Amino acid sequence: MTEFTPTASLAGGVLIGLAALWMMAALGRIAGVSGLLGRLMPPGAATGEARGISVGFVLGMLAAPLLLVLLNQPVEHTVSGAGPVLGVAGLLVGVGTTIGNGCTSGHGVCGLSRLSVRSAVATAVFMLFAGLTVYVVRHGLGPAQ
Repeated sequence: MTEFTPTASLAGGVLIGLAALWMMAALGRIAGVSGLLGRLMPPGAATGEARGISVGFVLGMLAAPLLLVLLNQPVEHTVSGAGPVLGVAGLLVGVGTTIGNGCTSGHGVCGLSRLSVRSAVATAVFMLFAGLTVYVVRHGLGPAQ
């Protein structure tokens, strides 16, 4: 998707911010999606309350498109790129979020709002590599689809 969608982007950003604020204010937890998802996977799968929070958050993310369908709203979903490229990309994201101890939602939304220096560095690194990735895909590996 390369269209300019200010309303949808603003609405999505507000919802992400509200979810992060709610999680921090109500539960005292950071809404980092990679961390929440990681707590559901072995070998360090969480138990008890931590697991319940992770399950609820992930189910909420999965339920959002279903809610749109129930409300007769269009759900646009586009996957571009070949399977192996997506697999390598997913692996690199997993390694990056493990090294950075969080992802863009945890560092970019929650960490920056708390003025965390570590999150500022992590977000800058994420953005740098995102820009490099777009450049390589568009100019080095052929046009993006």
